[in-house]
Amino acid sequence: MNRIETARLILMPMTADDFEPLCTLWRNEDFVRDITRRPLTPEEVWMRLLRDIGHWQVFGYGNWSIRLKDGGNWIGSVGIFNYMRDIEPVFDAPEMGWGLDPAHHGHGYAREAVNAVLDLADGDLSLERTLCMISHDNEPSRKLARKAGFRYRHDVTYHGEIASVFERLRPA
Repeated sequence: MNRIETARLILMPMTADDFEPLCTLWRNEDFVRDITRRPLTPEEVWMRLLRDIGHWQVFGYGNWSIRLKDGGNWIGSVGIFNYMRDIEPVFDAPEMGWGLDPAHHGHGYAREAVNAVLDLADGDLSLERTLCMISHDNEPSRKLARKAGFRYRHDVTYHGEIASVFERLRPA
């Protein structure tokens, strides 16, 4: 269940080997613009990576690295997680998120990865609902969320920024 393959991608649970590509991604100004609004330090990336690895131990799911089947290049991450965010209203279902190296935008890779993980969520994981939180400025991710079946639920303030929470119900 940990490894997922699609027509063009290989998704693998995060490991320490993902640290360097994650550091590169989190230094990319175009990537962080709609997420943290600033590059992350290697220490911050390491703590995020450890959190992501730990999800697999606690929940049996977490963040996957995304690699191209053709060549094996690392291009981003996608996952389902429980981050216990300090947010009101409290998230009452697992959260989904994705992030792709901007150099690989526009090829449908994020949609392919999101759909593969949602297939797992609907099947083996039997998740009734999934949430995602997206910055108002991140229209490409908002569009992807809607295409994947997420519907706008409400706005929240998180770390001083307004974002939208979307909800997806498992198809009947």
